[in-house]
Amino acid sequence: MHNVLCRDVDSIVEQFRKRTNCFFILTNSRSVSSEKEADAVVSVLGEMDAWIICPFFLQGGRYTIDDVHYVADSDRLVPAGETEFAKDAAFGYRSSNLREWVEEKTNGWVPASSVASISIELLRKGGASAVCERLCSLQKVHRTYLYINHWLVNKLIFNWQAELKGKRFLCRTAASFVSARIGIKPKAPILPKDLGISKKRNGGLIVVGSYVPKTTKQIEELKSQSGKVLRSIEISVDKLALRSLEEREEEINQTAEMADASLRARRDTLIMTSRELITGKTPSESLEINFKVSSALVEIVRRITTQPRYILAKGGITSSDLATKALQARRAKVVGQALAGVPLWQLGPESRHPGVPYIVFPGNVGDSGALAEVVKSWACPVKLSSTKDLLLNAEKGGYAVGAFNVYNLEGVEAVVAAAEEEKSPAILQIHPSAMKQGGIPLVACCISAAEQANVPITVHFDHGSSKHELVQALELGFDSVMVDGSHLPFKDNIAYTKYISFLAHSKNMLVEAELGRLSGTEDDLTVEDYEARLTDVTQAREFMDETAIDALAVCIGNVHGTYPANGPSLRLDLLKDLHTMSSEKGVILVLHGASGVPKELIKECIQLGVRKFNVNTEVRKAYMDSLHSPKKDLVHVMASAKEAMKAVVAEKMHLFGSAGKAW
Repeated sequence: MHNVLCRDVDSIVEQFRKRTNCFFILTNSRSVSSEKEADAVVSVLGEMDAWIICPFFLQGGRYTIDDVHYVADSDRLVPAGETEFAKDAAFGYRSSNLREWVEEKTNGWVPASSVASISIELLRKGGASAVCERLCSLQKVHRTYLYINHWLVNKLIFNWQAELKGKRFLCRTAASFVSARIGIKPKAPILPKDLGISKKRNGGLIVVGSYVPKTTKQIEELKSQSGKVLRSIEISVDKLALRSLEEREEEINQTAEMADASLRARRDTLIMTSRELITGKTPSESLEINFKVSSALVEIVRRITTQPRYILAKGGITSSDLATKALQARRAKVVGQALAGVPLWQLGPESRHPGVPYIVFPGNVGDSGALAEVVKSWACPVKLSSTKDLLLNAEKGGYAVGAFNVYNLEGVEAVVAAAEEEKSPAILQIHPSAMKQGGIPLVACCISAAEQANVPITVHFDHGSSKHELVQALELGFDSVMVDGSHLPFKDNIAYTKYISFLAHSKNMLVEAELGRLSGTEDDLTVEDYEARLTDVTQAREFMDETAIDALAVCIGNVHGTYPANGPSLRLDLLKDLHTMSSEKGVILVLHGASGVPKELIKECIQLGVRKFNVNTEVRKAYMDSLHSPKKDLVHVMASAKEAMKAVVAEKMHLFGSAGKAW
């Protein structure tokens, strides 16, 4: 089903010519009086046999029983005239009885005594055929109004039967009537994965213009449930509607800038009007205030340049104006519902954001948790990947994940950019020496980059050789840590690793440890050849049993830094034995010193169970080499360094087999 958002005649004629089962025109049904609306319809379509009023709306809790229209509120039904909606300053009403409501809304032009009705009893006893007969028996006068006591959607077929007998009706109804009339069956709410956008990481935009108490309760619940990840921006209705043009412009511009920045940071962003209700002295003045607020919301969204992951508009006028004016949509495809009673569209190709899901959330629909439920189901996915997830997936898929040491923003960007382009998981790795230089800001940079990446990326603390460093790392937000007690005697290494492993596991962090000792130099830390030793299989078994580690960095002849001219001499037989044993224990094997290892050896190591390779030397060399070519400015130096490192990282991802394995 398609929704026509524009109001020009040619577009409507075009939809009729397509002969689709149904299309509807988005408009504000409260924008003109009932009499003017009737005159406009009759001037085009001619007089009808009857005007049918059927406000039944199951999802919105709207029922008509014994001539009285009710609104469901928790476990009770409240007469419509006593609800918050009836108190609307511009569109309010007093009557709950539909006969009296028609008289009230037509200013006595249609007296209550002349309004016919169809009772629930007639529906129950006679079914559709009895109602059809009742419709066909109505005497056609200038305008006949009829309303339906209704609470069963599947009985609405009577209207269609009467039309087959030549009767013509104009129906003023809620949404339940439309879906029943064209035979749309209820289906489960649409989720991001159903539209193929579940992997998109940009933030969603939620715009709330509705000011009714129900909406305020829903906002409070949304902020309560999602406050930590949701960026909330409240705009002042007073400044938008009652202050100077300069203050109005400042409020609009500031809100748009903040929202744009938040969306670029991939955070779901809520723009809401201030909750204090401001009304005019007359309905027309109140309507003018509403218009100023609505037009300001339109201008704010119009100035936001970042394409949201989805857009949710709360309130009838808000959703209509944002779609047609701010987003310049002329048509949209109705793909289903985000929640019962909450339509979900995809914006047309001519709009500013083609194909972007647009959630039309009426101000009067849902309980206090409904808005939070929809936003949570459509929100940018919370980072679910952990280092352990990455490595277990690698074990299942028979590939390895690269862990790349980073020292600054360019290094972080290089790894993330390569991972996103190659659709590969990756690990950002911080060595203690880099930690001393970059400190907590470097950690925060890595964590932020990992959270915002559109592929799984985690942050790992590498070679924690002191208890102080590791305890600090446990509190800084790392996904995993490496406990390096390889410099200690075997029993001391067990005790040291076991202690940190217990603390880390209490925070659901993966623990990597090292048994054996690699020679070579990394970050000014050197292990001489005579100090190096290979990993012993028997010791490895005891070590795993005692420490409960998740991953083991093994020494099979690999080194930190640069290999000799004749290349590495790796003990693949030892690696095979270690893998056989570690597989029984559920421990993942890690190989440090992957820089400079020939491709054939890397592939053999992967076949023999290595699931994580540490890469540092080659990436550092690419950075340093990039500095030798002259650049015009510091920003060019930074960009060149990033691209040089990125190329090395991407090459390693292909070599390790992780490219294309992000999801």
